[in-house]
Amino acid sequence: MRTRVTELLGIERPIVQGAMARIADARLAAAVSNAGGLGIIACGGAPLDWVRAQIELARTLTKRPFGVNVMLMDPHADDVARLVCDMEVPVVTTGAGSPSAYMGMWHEAGIKVIPVVASCALARRMERLGADAVVAEGCEAGGHIGELTTMVLTPAVCEAVSIPVIAAGGIADGRGMVAAFALGAEGVQVATRFLCAEECLVADAYKDRVLAAKDSDTIVTGRGGGHPVRQLKNRWAREVRALELDRAATDADVELRLAGSLKRAVDGDVDDGSMMAGQSACLVKARQSAAAIMDDLMAGCEAWGACALGTRLERNATRSWRG
Repeated sequence: MRTRVTELLGIERPIVQGAMARIADARLAAAVSNAGGLGIIACGGAPLDWVRAQIELARTLTKRPFGVNVMLMDPHADDVARLVCDMEVPVVTTGAGSPSAYMGMWHEAGIKVIPVVASCALARRMERLGADAVVAEGCEAGGHIGELTTMVLTPAVCEAVSIPVIAAGGIADGRGMVAAFALGAEGVQVATRFLCAEECLVADAYKDRVLAAKDSDTIVTGRGGGHPVRQLKNRWAREVRALELDRAATDADVELRLAGSLKRAVDGDVDDGSMMAGQSACLVKARQSAAAIMDDLMAGCEAWGACALGTRLERNATRSWRG
C-alpha cells in the first residue's frame, strides 16, 4: 500500500508504532520495521547512554528505517536531539512541546520530523516550522493526551495542513485504519495493540490486564495539573484520582504518588503502577508477534477498504466483520 507517508518514510505499510515511554525499545521497534512499518524507540525519561545503546541495537536487528521519539519536556531532550543527528537516525517524532529549537538541525542532518499534535493550531504551527508530517492524536490514546477525539481531530487537521497526516488514538485493527483513511489520514499510528506483542518488554501481568480490558476500563488522571494521562483502571489510578480531587493534598503529595509508577507497572505491579493504555485495549484480543499484528492490521484494512458501501452496510447488520 503506497501513500505519501510510506514514500516519505521509506516503508511498505502506512503504520507507525507509537512511542510508549519505558516500553518501546529497539526490539519492538525493529520488529515493527521488519514487518514493513515504522518502529519507534521511545526516549522519554531514559538516560542518554540507554538511548545510544538502543539505536545501536536497532541497527543490528533491522536494515529498514526506524525512528526515535524525543519527549521535549524531558530534561535530556537537548542531548537526545543532538544524538539522533550524530547517529543519523532517519526519523524523529516529537511530543510534549515544540521542536522549533531543533528543526533546522534535524533537517540539516537529513532527518524526517513528525510532531504529535492535539489541535489544528499546533498542526499549522508545525507545518510552518517545516515538519514533514504530523501525527494527529485523539484523546482515545494511552499516555499523555489532549481533549479532542480522533474522529474530530483527524479530519480537522487534514483540512488545516497540506503535509501528510497520520491518525492516532483508538486505532487497533483494520476497521480503525479504514476509518482513519476515510477521515483524510494517509497513515496510522498504533500503540496499545503492540503492548501485547511478543517483542514488547512489559510484564505478562500488564499484558493480561490489557487483554482483559473492557471498553470502560481506562481512566484519565492529571487533568487538574494540565497533563492528562490515560491508563487502565487499577487501585493506583483510583488513588491518584482521589488525591487530585482532595483539596487538602499538595502538588508534592501527588508527585510522590506518581514517582516510579510507570516502571512499577512495566515490571509487573499492576495494582500500584500506571498501566498506560488507550481505549482500544478492549479491541486487543491476543498476544501475537509484531509481524502478526502488522499482517492482521493490513489484512483487515484491505478487506474493509475493498468492500462497496452497500455490501459493507449489509455485513455490518449481520456483524460479518471480515471477508
